[in-house]
Amino acid sequence: MAKRSEQEREARREKFRRFVYWLVLCSFGAAVAYCIIRIPGAPGHDTADGVRTKADYFLMLLEAVVGIVGLFLPAMLARRIQFRIPSGLYFTYVIFLYCTMFLGEIRHFYYTVPNWDTMLHTGSGLMIGALGFCVVSQLNMSERVKMSLSPGFVAFFAFCFAAMVGVLWEICEFTIDGTFGLNMQKFALEDGTQLVGRAALRDTMKDLIVDCIGAGVMSLAGFISLKYRKGWFRELFAGKSRRENESTDQ
Repeated sequence: MAKRSEQEREARREKFRRFVYWLVLCSFGAAVAYCIIRIPGAPGHDTADGVRTKADYFLMLLEAVVGIVGLFLPAMLARRIQFRIPSGLYFTYVIFLYCTMFLGEIRHFYYTVPNWDTMLHTGSGLMIGALGFCVVSQLNMSERVKMSLSPGFVAFFAFCFAAMVGVLWEICEFTIDGTFGLNMQKFALEDGTQLVGRAALRDTMKDLIVDCIGAGVMSLAGFISLKYRKGWFRELFAGKSRRENESTDQ
């Protein structure tokens, strides 16, 4: 009876996750269509009344396309390298994509909601740190890989992994800004006024700092779990995937 109740709760959770997934996917798809329609008639340069330019719509289009690709990327990687992402961690990833790509850039939350960027980068450090633990834990548990890593090394790897992803993202933003004349690194205000000196660096350095803080917190939690609490962290973030659980039940 208890097993059936747990299966019913898991089925409801899975149904909710699928609903959110399709909602996010449709939001990105609608944004792509909207930008394609608006780009031809948009002005090519900044205007005094704050009308969005072609560059603004191009950035929105780019973010929406990246969001769509990002939704499918974990599944493609999982099939290619035989890596299983826990459903809870993937659901967190989908919500993060929606908050950063759709709400942040397309809906301009980065400009209208105080500290939106800081909250997301802190969350990304936490989430990617958990992913790092997931990677190493599955390697430790794999019969094909003859290795057994200490809790300290697992925590160190998770921290470095999350920090590296944050650095690569900032490099990507810098490259896109320079190539297409966009403002992903927020070196200019919403009205186009360019910042100078440390003010121009503040957004990038703040993002890297909070990435490291989030990664550090997650790495410390994972280390304590592996060292002193019998692995509750690993079970939470690197346990069996939903498909594995279903096959085991059968």
